Amino acid sequence: MAQKNQTFESSLGELEKIVRKLEDGDLSLEESLKLFEDGVRLSRECQERLNKAERRIEVLLKDEKGNPILQEINAETINEPREPKIKRRIVFEDDEEESPF
Repeated sequence: MAQKNQTFESSLGELEKIVRKLEDGDLSLEESLKLFEDGVRLSRECQERLNKAERRIEVLLKDEKGNPILQEINAETINEPREPKIKRRIVFEDDEEESPF
């Protein structure tokens, strides 16, 4: 079983071992279920660590002219969930362009 304070790499290694054991298919149903549960937990922990690391990295943005600029994320932003920015274009029936939706 994984320890809470282990590194991302050790968690990923443990997850890979679990996958190999499950792929071998030499386990009982109970053992397989337990390993599967551990694998799901490890997978979620690894994904959360990746998400936190991604939020710590500089974000590439575009200025009003479309030129790339770098903006560093502050410590408060690191723990906030990010929502994707969605751009929508409204097309009226009079327009000759087709709607992308």
